[in-house]
Amino acid sequence: MRLLIVEDEEKTARYLKKGLGEQGFVADIADRGEDGLHLALTGDYSLIILDVVLPDRDGWSVITELRHAGKQIPVIFLTAKDSVQDRVKGLELGGDDYLVKPFAFSELLARVRTVLRRGPEKQPEVIRIGDMEIDSLRHRASRSGNRLDLSPKEFSMLWLFARHAGEVLTRTRICEQVWDINFDSDTNIIDGAVLRLRKKVDDPFPAKLIHTVRGVGYVLEERGEHDEQ
Repeated sequence: MRLLIVEDEEKTARYLKKGLGEQGFVADIADRGEDGLHLALTGDYSLIILDVVLPDRDGWSVITELRHAGKQIPVIFLTAKDSVQDRVKGLELGGDDYLVKPFAFSELLARVRTVLRRGPEKQPEVIRIGDMEIDSLRHRASRSGNRLDLSPKEFSMLWLFARHAGEVLTRTRICEQVWDINFDSDTNIIDGAVLRLRKKVDDPFPAKLIHTVRGVGYVLEERGEHDEQ
């Protein structure tokens, strides 16, 4: 799941990107309001973390333009502006939540998850496919009751597959959603990552869930014996 951080304090932006990455999110950073607005209008983001005080265009202006353009991407304001009037303004302009700096990352993470659960995409907490269960909040996956030992990137890839079960995902899309936007989406790298995931998710079990669609990409779905490739 890709998030956008619009924050001009480099230390804060990198701290957020690192912390969110450890939780399975991919985050892009914009350090100017105009750049943040452009990315929000043209990119595919599940949520935006938005500062108010930014170079060239403030957060109020960014969210106003977004809402006028019909973009309903959830927005969490993260700012040092702590007056009641500022909080009210942020929410009335279309913000989904408002958190004041300094902040605890655990609280921000909880708010991100809460907003995503009630936002336009309404992300499920648990997905079940066949004998596999994936819990996004606890960052756990299991098959037939056996917990899968997955790295953060492997869990993110599996969660992406699960949210789009039955849909063929191209290697480029996997790269964009699981790795940073500038990641080199060389076919061998993506194929290697999927191979390692399969060794943990599929190899120990008789029913295979991750399938290759030749020349296109990969799909996660239950198949009968006669459907296996």
